[in-house]
Formats: sequence, C-alpha cells, structure tokens
Amino acid sequence: MLRNSQQLKLSEFTAIYDRLIPKNHFLRKFNTLVDFSFIQDELEHKYCLDNGRNALSPIMLFKYLLLKVIYNMSDSDLVERSRYDMSFKYFLGLRPEDEVIHPSTLTKFRKLRLQDENILDLLLKKSIQIALENKVIKSKRIIVDATHTKARYNQKSAYERLLEQAKLLRKTVYQTDSPQKKERFPKKVENGSLVDALEYCRQLINTIENDSQMAEMPAIQERLNLLKETVEDHAEHLATSKDEDARIGHKTADTSFFGYKTHIAMTDERLITAAVVTSGERSDGEQLRTLVEKTRAAGLEVQSVIGDTAYSGKENLKFAESKDAPEKSFELIAKLNPVISNGSRVEGSNGFSFNKDAGMFVCPEGHMAIRKARTGRKNNRTNQRMSYYFDIEKCKQCPHCGTCYKEGAKSKIYSVTIKCDLHKKQQEFQETEYFKEQARKRYMIEAKNSEIKHRHGYDIASSAGLIGMELQGALTLFVTNMKRIVKMMEK
Repeated sequence: MLRNSQQLKLSEFTAIYDRLIPKNHFLRKFNTLVDFSFIQDELEHKYCLDNGRNALSPIMLFKYLLLKVIYNMSDSDLVERSRYDMSFKYFLGLRPEDEVIHPSTLTKFRKLRLQDENILDLLLKKSIQIALENKVIKSKRIIVDATHTKARYNQKSAYERLLEQAKLLRKTVYQTDSPQKKERFPKKVENGSLVDALEYCRQLINTIENDSQMAEMPAIQERLNLLKETVEDHAEHLATSKDEDARIGHKTADTSFFGYKTHIAMTDERLITAAVVTSGERSDGEQLRTLVEKTRAAGLEVQSVIGDTAYSGKENLKFAESKDAPEKSFELIAKLNPVISNGSRVEGSNGFSFNKDAGMFVCPEGHMAIRKARTGRKNNRTNQRMSYYFDIEKCKQCPHCGTCYKEGAKSKIYSVTIKCDLHKKQQEFQETEYFKEQARKRYMIEAKNSEIKHRHGYDIASSAGLIGMELQGALTLFVTNMKRIVKMMEK
C-alpha cells in the first residue's frame, strides 16, 4: 500500500543536518530545487492504494538511483554509504536514526516500477521546466549529436568478465593484505566453462567474506561488491551473455562498437532538451525530427539547429523548410555532404541509412557497404549517382534475404543521386560567414557527451536491453541537467 505522505518525519536529531551539511552542498540545493512529488504521481498506478503493508517511498527509491548516477557507485556501496553519510540521508528524506534499505530493493524497484514508464521524456521535461521557471534558458537554438554506449555484456563473454572482476579483487587483496593468504583462495578457472567460473567467483567471495578483517578494508570491500553484482547479474540473465537489443554501430569505415546510441539535443546553455535512445546501428540524421518535436513539447522555441553532416539529408532539409507550416521552420546549420542527397530515392527507403563517420551506407541489418563508386556520365541530362556495394556473402545469410536482396543475385548495390535542388540551396547557405560562425558552436555538445561518459559512467551500459539503457540515460541526463542548472543559478 502506498502512503500519500512522503514528508520528512520529525526527529530530535534533525538539527544534525544543519550542522553537518553546508548550505552550498549540491545535494541540499538539488533537493530544494526539485519537487519530487511528480515521481509519486507518475508511479502511483504501480501500487495498491488501499491494501497490503506500507510500501517504501518511490520518491526515496528514485533518489537512491540518482545518487548512484551522481557518485557512480554499486548498489551495495551506495546503500552502505547512505547508512552513515548525513548528506545522503538528508537527500533521501530519512531521519538521521532511520535504517536504510537492502540493496536488492533497488533492483526490484527498477524492474517492477520503472520498466513500462516513459521516464526519459518525463525527467528531461521536468528539468527543462525547472530551468524555465528559474529563467536560465534564453536561447532559441539547439545543437544535436549522438553519443555511443557500449553494451555491458557483449564486449567480453560472461566467462571473461567474471574472471576479470575476480582478478581485480585478488589484485586488491594482494596489495593490502599478507601475500601468504594467496594459498587460501580457490584455484583459478581456465577451462572456459561459465558454470565453473561462476562457482569459482562464489568461492572467492565466500573466502574473503569469512575473513572479517580482510572484508572490512574499504578497497577490498568495493571490489568485492562489484564482483558480487556481476555474479548476480550473470546468474540471473546471462547464461549466454547476449544483449538482444544491442547492435553494431560504426564510428569510421574500419572501427565499430556493439551497443547503443543516445541522440541528444542541447541548448546553448548546455542543457539537454530531448533525447532518443536507439540500438547502435541507427542513423543520427533520422532522429532530428523527433528531437526537435520533443524540444518544442518541453516548452522551448526552436529557430535554429546545429549539427554535423549526418543531419543534412534531404528529408531533414524538407523538415527544416516546413512549407506546410512556415511558423515551424528553422535554420538547419549542418554542412552538406553530397553523397547524402538522394533525388530519386526517399531517404531511408528500405531501411538504408548513411553513416557520416564512415562515409558509407548501412543496410537495415547494420552491415556497412564495403566500397562505393560514382556512376553515370558528367554533363548529361540525368544526374550522376553514387553506388554502394555490399558483401554478398553476408546478404545470403541475412534475415532480409528475399526482400532487400534477391536470391541468386551476384551483387547487392544501393545507389543515390548526387545532387538535388534542395541540396543546392543548402550548399549556398553553408558558404556564408553566418553559417560558418554558427557551425563553430557544435563543439559544446561534444564536451557534454564527454561529461556524461567520463563523469557518470555512460560509456558502458549498466544493464542489458534497450529498456535498461533508456533508464540509465534518463537518470544520467536528468542529473547532468540539474548540476548545470545549479551552477548557472550560482552565477
């Protein structure tokens, strides 16, 4: 049963917070700035309101997840720190003497309460609403880009990841404890068996936990908790260590990653206004319409959009021009790449999309063309075309065989027209000094991508699946926005 009141209970020890937590502490400012009651309103339908025992506050559990992102900690370390860190207890709405939750509660909360919620759009809209209320957004321009996140489990096999975490734990023990205790550890596994690796890790965990002096050392405890989380995840989800939703994306013609993309729109004030999480093979440019529409839905006006060459496709230029609704038109400051123009083809037809980093088209299954060639005569009435050739052996094994690729064909070619009138107009625009000056501001979103990756662990997915990636993105981008709002309000 969900209680209506989620306010901090009275306590004779509440004054401790005023003594120990500075007025300028980020968590104090964060807590004051955001009315978290919207979380309870959003999740209320997931609880029974008039039957059963009292449920833990969804606001408190949600704040635990925010702390996990802010400080980049494991569930166990987060809960343990909230036991004695008064800034954590204050932020969570607990009294100084209150007990903390069990770490497994956070796993259940993520799975049972947040799985079906559109939490990404909800949190970004909330942060933009707060920014507007505090008048820290003035620009009517957004910068768009995508950043990639590697899948957590498919970079290495389950077997390799387990042994890697076990190795780091043992290394930490060797650095902080007596070398003679090596003999007490279980024998290392080298046979490639996932079952044996799981059993080896469990034995290693038990050996260290049974030595209270060793287990209480902070450095060892941190590594121990990370290994325990990895074992639990593998035991529950990863018998084959396969992330069904992740896909191969390409950074250049010869470098790739396996995972996801987060497509982001950001204002000049470095506040993220909209985001879309997709699998790694999806094109950047096809998300422009969604990012602009979500930004407008959040309450912002969009008069100008800055992006790289991935956003200069014909369909995006049409969308920016908005002949049917001139009041919705905007400047698209994205340098034109001639091979994106596709006069006789509809952009993205049959699922093919252009990868601007590699300069190649990618098929619906995520395979990149292996070469390209210009075809047609110059100075002819018909435009020349750029033809992209795909690996025929991959096409024969592809699920789209029979539709995209006709069985028995000796080659698979995808062709696009080199020029169209819409692109000629954009080419003239990109030669102006105004365009060049505005395009230089794109660096700001690169810095934002670096921030969410290196400060908040967004370079690697924290769980498997697209739903888990969206939750990670929602929490990370919300925290990033709130930190930025707090900083701007201090000026």
